[in-house]
Amino acid sequence: MDIKLEQLTGHEKKSRVGKINISVGESVSVGQTLLQLESKKGNSPFNSKYKCVINEILVEEGQEIELDQGLFKVTAENEGKEKPKLDYFGGMIYGKKEQLQADLLIIGAGPGGYVSAIYAAKRGIKTVIVEKLSMGGTCLNVGCIPTKALIKSSEVFHNIMKAEDFGITVKDVQLDMAKVIDKKDEIKNTLVSGIDYLLSKNNVRIIRGSASFVNDKQVLVKNGKDEYTIEATDTIIATGSKIANINLPGIDHEFVLNSTSALKHKENISSITIIGGGVIGMEFAFIYSNFGIQVNVIEFCDRLLTMVDAEVSAEIKEIAMDRGIGVYTGAKVTKIEKDQSGKAIVIFEMDNSEKFITSEKVLVAIGRTPNMDDLDIEKAGIALNEKGKGISVNEHLQTSAEHIYAIGDVTNRIQLAHVASHEGIAVVDHILGTPSHVDYGMVPNVIFTSPEIASVGLTEEQAVLKNMDISISKFPFQANGKALTMREEKGFIKLIKDLSSGKIVGASIIGPEASALISTLTIMMNSNITEEEIIHTIFAHPTTGEAIHEAVLGFSIGALHFDE
Repeated sequence: MDIKLEQLTGHEKKSRVGKINISVGESVSVGQTLLQLESKKGNSPFNSKYKCVINEILVEEGQEIELDQGLFKVTAENEGKEKPKLDYFGGMIYGKKEQLQADLLIIGAGPGGYVSAIYAAKRGIKTVIVEKLSMGGTCLNVGCIPTKALIKSSEVFHNIMKAEDFGITVKDVQLDMAKVIDKKDEIKNTLVSGIDYLLSKNNVRIIRGSASFVNDKQVLVKNGKDEYTIEATDTIIATGSKIANINLPGIDHEFVLNSTSALKHKENISSITIIGGGVIGMEFAFIYSNFGIQVNVIEFCDRLLTMVDAEVSAEIKEIAMDRGIGVYTGAKVTKIEKDQSGKAIVIFEMDNSEKFITSEKVLVAIGRTPNMDDLDIEKAGIALNEKGKGISVNEHLQTSAEHIYAIGDVTNRIQLAHVASHEGIAVVDHILGTPSHVDYGMVPNVIFTSPEIASVGLTEEQAVLKNMDISISKFPFQANGKALTMREEKGFIKLIKDLSSGKIVGASIIGPEASALISTLTIMMNSNITEEEIIHTIFAHPTTGEAIHEAVLGFSIGALHFDE
């Protein structure tokens, strides 16, 4: 019998053969990847629907193929033999059972897990990865990537509405939130299929299902009636985080969204109240505001984004309010109710009085908590941290079970995708005996508000708490030519220098292209590049990067293009 190309993603009719994963004479199982398909929409695995033996491969790597084209000649199990009696109930009851051995088992295929798997495989480690949902984890499916897709759409809409500032007249601008969400999903799906492709190309075995520890040597994975028992020399737990629950009366109303359901919401809305002024809350606040939606943010703490420099926090609050976003800090939400027209009423306490806001929708954005559901880590002797809200690890990311590691959000230390990825690489290096170190003091952090916020190293408040003798230099984007041409003159770069060592120990940016600029500052600080070396580095003109040069000059003779 022949195995043919029966369908492709979307409306595609042709594809190209990528890596062929099997060879003639090989026995394959149901679900095993036979080859990779490459198309305009990305890469995807082509999996076998049969348990069979490969007799002939009819295509070559790089060959263009069409729908209904034969790919393999195979002999299916029991082909040409008397068909056995079907045991419907036996199949329903027992399912498939398989035992596997691996050098490295990774539980979770988010940015920590899948990066670890690819890196390990490239280093010659036999690797198995387990994922119960979609490849890419929270970051790729309901976090970093989807929100950035919405942010870009919202910025395009906002810029169109400001087109007069650029000398352009645009009429009849319409928002179609359903199309915005569909485009977001298209981007997400392309990247998800790309991860599948990269794992398969690097010969990482992918097991779908929910994992739990049997003991410190074995992990059981269940997917419906199918069961896999995996024994590995080393294991990495990379299960990420989940939305934190709060006990708030009225949170179950149909108009209440969380960060996941908001990414699926296709209806155009006129107003929304966001509970939480942290990273998630403020990114969504600017997304909705850029779309012309009335936004109010209620934050329990006395300022927004408490993890950033206080001056940056004050600046983003001012910008938000200039955009028409209502900001209520030092406010405690007590309940959510529904009015007679079906709208939400968010009731909160502020300044010793009760207040309320009415809106069409409510978004609860109160953070995330480590995801350890059904892992049974106690069976492996894995201990939690002091607060019991994450897996405890040492400087090498080892848990209390020496050969079991934990990375990313599940440790509840720094909930950033790029930290999880870097930790995964460090763990693989440690397993191979290569010296590894994660410098948590040099982790860049980016918040995709409008304008963006980025930081690395210490804030002014942290430096003061350390009793450091510091000098501060700031340069505003209103004095940067590129920022003015972009009509994004709000914000500044703020640098902190330790006078005792002469080193720059902290940097905060709020302004255009902050997410890109922070990498330059991270390299400078991580490499201990001196102030003089930065001053004598040529920065291209006109760019926002020149603001870094000007801010460094501020420590000595002063900026050249700004004078207070």
